[in-house]
Amino acid sequence: MSDLLGNQDTIRASIDQFISQFGDFKHTEELNQSIWSLLRFYELQGSPSDYRMMTTVIKEIRKTRQVFGRYNDHRKVCVFGSARTPQDHIDFQMAESFSQAITKKGFMIITGAGGGIMEACNKGSELNMSFGLNINLPFEQDPNPYISSSPKLIDYHYFFIRKLAFIRESDATVLFPGGFGTHDEGFENLTLTQTGRCAPRPLVMIASPDSTYWTTWHQMIQTELLGRSLISPDDMHLYKVVDNVQDAIEEITQFYRVYHSIRYLPNYTVMRLETPLSSDLIDEINQTFKHLLLEGSFTQTTAAEIPEEVQLYPDKPRLAFHFNRREYGTLHHLIRRINQG
Repeated sequence: MSDLLGNQDTIRASIDQFISQFGDFKHTEELNQSIWSLLRFYELQGSPSDYRMMTTVIKEIRKTRQVFGRYNDHRKVCVFGSARTPQDHIDFQMAESFSQAITKKGFMIITGAGGGIMEACNKGSELNMSFGLNINLPFEQDPNPYISSSPKLIDYHYFFIRKLAFIRESDATVLFPGGFGTHDEGFENLTLTQTGRCAPRPLVMIASPDSTYWTTWHQMIQTELLGRSLISPDDMHLYKVVDNVQDAIEEITQFYRVYHSIRYLPNYTVMRLETPLSSDLIDEINQTFKHLLLEGSFTQTTAAEIPEEVQLYPDKPRLAFHFNRREYGTLHHLIRRINQG
């Protein structure tokens, strides 16, 4: 195998010939690279468990795309919280109300498919507007009755593929009070947005007005992280703590009022917008947020002016700038200013 893979050009040509037998693919180079990487993986002569892991990973990623692919144009919110929250608890009732309200506004819901907060959100969502990403565990986690028979239920063996799906397939994150898993998902969201490894998104922590759950957590962040200069002040823009459903709904819907999406290109960043920005707002942004720039200025342009963007949302205006790729918390601040109009 090692001698065979030593002649990369020959193998790549053989892979291309193999691929051509199955019809036309849009991304043949990426498919070629995937097959090549698999060959190199098997060249390592790993254990049977290594190969089972690789097979399972590919199957789970494929299933995720199969289920979510037809809903690419729908905004989605992933919701986390305790699987142990009883139905008569205020958190359960708020989660059910939140799910009902946000799905009525056209957002779909993604839960972990289990009980408690997850069950509340699957129960509260409008018909056919929720997904369940179930993890196979020896205890506690069976799909709740509101998602168990749905074609939008996916079973996962690996936590890391499931966690990838939560982030990759959603546009916002909401956290109700929960245990280790809830905090794991929350801190992963914060880490990924702080480092630019996922697009900016609203991250909302919600609990009832008489609860100290998230206010105490927020105080810890301020005192132990910000107070010790372990995060920057602008990182505090990455999340919001609320005590009612309406404020959570407002935080999510307002985030996408003008801002649509973002793309980090090699030499600059492109922010897609729902409507053009006024010249006065562009001037203000160039004054207030100039520290985000490596050079140049914030410029409003069109998809036609950016070769990499011509085929993507061609009718949406763009804000192009040379982002410093460091201050992602301030990037959230910029998005909120743009949404104010």
